[in-house]
Order: sequence, then structure tokens, then C-alpha cells
Amino acid sequence: MIKYAQEVMIRIGALTIEIWMVAVSVIFFSVLAGVIFEIIFSKWLRRIARKFGWKWGEAIFRSSKWLLFLWFLLAGVYFASVIFPLEPKLATYLHKFILILLILSATLGLTRLSVEFMRIYTKNLESALPSASILANLTYILVFSIGLLVFLQTLGISITPILTALGVGGLAVALALRDTLSNLFAGLQIILNKQVIPGDYIKLDSGEEGFVTDISWRNTTIRQLANNLVIIPNSKLASSIITNFHRPEPELSVLIKVGVSYGSDLEKVEQVTLETAKQVMSQVQAGADGFEPTVRFHSFGESSIDFTVILWAKEFSEQFILRHEFIKRLHQRFSEEGIEIPFPIRTIYMKGESKR
Repeated sequence: MIKYAQEVMIRIGALTIEIWMVAVSVIFFSVLAGVIFEIIFSKWLRRIARKFGWKWGEAIFRSSKWLLFLWFLLAGVYFASVIFPLEPKLATYLHKFILILLILSATLGLTRLSVEFMRIYTKNLESALPSASILANLTYILVFSIGLLVFLQTLGISITPILTALGVGGLAVALALRDTLSNLFAGLQIILNKQVIPGDYIKLDSGEEGFVTDISWRNTTIRQLANNLVIIPNSKLASSIITNFHRPEPELSVLIKVGVSYGSDLEKVEQVTLETAKQVMSQVQAGADGFEPTVRFHSFGESSIDFTVILWAKEFSEQFILRHEFIKRLHQRFSEEGIEIPFPIRTIYMKGESKR
């Protein structure tokens, strides 16, 4: 009898070892399949995206990175738990844990994908809806909140009291976060009205100016030409008087004042100046295409006849190199043509002593 019982225990032990080996093998091959599928899928998707210029493919790849491997692993653990004889209570907890990880990973993947799609969509329709981090952040919060509610519902937690509490507490939150909500809605107003979008060069009535780098849910970041960052609350920006040098178009006129002596031939001055200006506009990359420079005499100065040369730059920051090159070349050309740029001169007549 004892010998028979020992044989039964040995058989049970051997069977348990076999089940363990099968369960571990299922998990191992699931992990291996996940790694292989992740590599193959990512290479195939990126190759298709690069071949056809499919930006959505790159977005899907970035959003699903390592998620496929995780799902294969979860599937392997689930099948291993079915094969291996676990206690019913332990099996229930394990299956619920697997479901929780699956929902959380799917929520993370959908959140990433939504943000990527929003960025691509706003970039494609930049003229209608400018790209800014505030839109991506709002999309992230919305999708993640929906996923969180689904997660709580899966755990058996009723979301109705939560939604009711959020509705009742919304007023208190709005009062407590009045400034934050003011900046949030001001940022949305700026974006939707297309008053300012990232990339524009703006100047405020308070003196701050620079390129808009981002519009977030609270602040607008401006990078000055000195490479400093200015952080402006959205509500302050919305209430400011703004000069936007990129609207309605980035090209802008560059006015350069010049003076020549009274003895100069003004026809020759105009001809030489226009030739130099056209040369600068065509040879310097900062010059805007399709615009003709102009020369306008406007006043008799104290020591010179003054005129203004009007050039066109591609954008605000390009005007400095355009002005730089034009002044150098015009000075050289005037020297070659014998055209004088006079020093400021003032003639003073001294009144003599009165006769007695």
C-alpha cells in the first residue's frame, strides 16, 4: 500500500513538472513571438511609411512601440494560467490583473495615437488650425480620461457617482482655478482665431518681441532674437495689442534712409541705387522673390537730399542681413560713381557788430 502511494505521488510530481514546463514554454514562446512580431511589424510599417510618405504609419509605429510585445506576453500568461491548475480565487485575481494591464496599455496606445494624429492633422491644416501643444495636451487628457473611466468600470467601480461629483465640484474647481482656466480659454481663443501661431514673429505693446515657439495650456513662449525665452500668460497675450510681422504674410518691407549731397545728379543717384538694390535682392537669400525695390526722394535735409530705399525681406529676421549687404554695396558703388554721401554740415553765419 505504501509502495503504491509513493508511485502515485511520483506520477503526480512528474505530471506537475510537465504542466510547469508546458506553462513556462507557453510564456517563453509568447515572449519570443512578441519580440519577432514587434520587429517585423515595425520594420514593415516604417518601410511602407517611408516608401509612400505615409506620415500616419510613423505615428502608428511610435504609438504602438512595445505594446504588441506586452500584449503577446499577457496572452502567454493567460494561456499558461489556464493550463496550470491554479486555485479558482487566484486564477480570478490573475485574469483580472491581466485585463487591467490590457486596458491600461490600450489606453496608453490610444492616447499616444490620438496625440500623434492631432499633431499630423494640425500640421497638414496649419492654415486652418495651427499646431500647438495645447491641442495635443487636451487630446491627451480627453482620451486618457475616457480610458480611466473604462478601467474603473471594468474593476466594478461605478462611475456614475464620480461623474456626479465632478459635475457638482466643477464650480468649486472653476473658482479655485480661475486664473488657470482663464489662460486655458485665452490660449484656445488665440489658436482658433489664428491671431498668433507658432513660428510668427510678434511684438507686444509692452515691448516684448520674438518668435512664438509654443502655445501651451497656460503660457505662450516667445524666443527673442538674443535667444532668450519670454513666458507670457495666455490671458495677458489675448488682451495685449500685438503687432504680428508674419500676418497676413511673412514678407515685409525694409526701409533704408540715404542722403546725397546737393550737387549730385539725382537721376544718376536713382539709377545707381536701383541697380544696387536689384542686385542685392537677387543675390542675397534674404531678399523676397517677386518684389521690385523702389527709391523715393522725400526731403531736403540740412546737409543732404534725403531719400528712402524700399527693399523686401522674406521675414522679419532676414531684414538685418539684407540691410547689411545693401549698405555695404551701395557705399562701394557710390564711391566708384563719385556720388558723395555728405557728413552732417551746418553753416553758421555770425552777425556782425552793429554800426554806431
